[in-house]
Amino acid sequence: MNAGDVIAPKLPRSRISKFPKRLRRAAFFEQLGPGLVTGAADDDPSGIATYSQAGAQFGFNMLWTMILTYPLMTAVQLVSAQIGRVTGCGLAKNIGDVFPKPLVLVLIGLLFIANTINIGANLAAMGSAVELVIGWGGHIFTVAFALVSLTLQLFISYERYAKYLKWLTLVLLAYVAVVFVAKVDWDAAVAGLVTPKIALTSDSLTVVVAIFGTTISPYLMFWQSSQEVEEIQQHANARPLKKRPGQAPREFRRIRIDTFTGMAVSNIVAIAIMISTAATLHAQGKTDITTAADAAEALRPIAGNLAFALFSLGIIGTGLLSLPVLAGSAAYAFGES
Repeated sequence: MNAGDVIAPKLPRSRISKFPKRLRRAAFFEQLGPGLVTGAADDDPSGIATYSQAGAQFGFNMLWTMILTYPLMTAVQLVSAQIGRVTGCGLAKNIGDVFPKPLVLVLIGLLFIANTINIGANLAAMGSAVELVIGWGGHIFTVAFALVSLTLQLFISYERYAKYLKWLTLVLLAYVAVVFVAKVDWDAAVAGLVTPKIALTSDSLTVVVAIFGTTISPYLMFWQSSQEVEEIQQHANARPLKKRPGQAPREFRRIRIDTFTGMAVSNIVAIAIMISTAATLHAQGKTDITTAADAAEALRPIAGNLAFALFSLGIIGTGLLSLPVLAGSAAYAFGES
């Protein structure tokens, strides 16, 4: 060996073996985006209220619906995302290319009305959740949340805001944590998940329709399709797949990973909410739940302050996540039509 030769330091074998795992985890997380945010936004305060009602009224007997909603919503969102990535245009633009413009405007108008009502309900639930925690200021915080969300959407670039939304999905872990705080009869929960039990009454059928309606929502389809278009515009080498078909295998693989993961997160959180309310509210005979805030308040004397705090935090966090999705999907649809 010459005097000038440099001896490269040898890393411990254990440290070397960790690098591929870290790279795989980082690469997997990088592939998550529109699908993850879409799935998380599906568990908005309005959805939380629906899942809470199902758990409070019927215990574990409505869990089986989640086995059906997962493949259905995944299929719908996959198609929506692929339409955006292949054509380079959102769902509204593609619908307009097929159907008469007056019909498209009617559909977009219905979407706008539904989203506006949903935004109002989510803001009210967020304000109520804050008031439950600190004891005052429900209306003040409702307005404050609206102004904060509007300001962020207007003055922050898509690339930065998309990253914030991606990390905000972690707030959904609050609902998973509630399950471990509550005392759950896991045998009954598993039975309710895999064994459909439904009485053919108006109340049970209404809840089933509400669960499917809140899980498979039109605004999610418009949002994810348009986000794929945004992703194309954010990357210099990206093009619609109809112009660059060679990119299709990689992009379709990313969309599948993203969408399957996002919809799984959505359904796992919905299951957690239904289990926690079934194990606490239904077990204590508290079935008169109308809002997510009602569910949080009813949890406090039964499951304790920690469960109450986690549930309230989830309402606020998912509300902040859902507001730009609801507003953005309507704005994209109007702009494209």
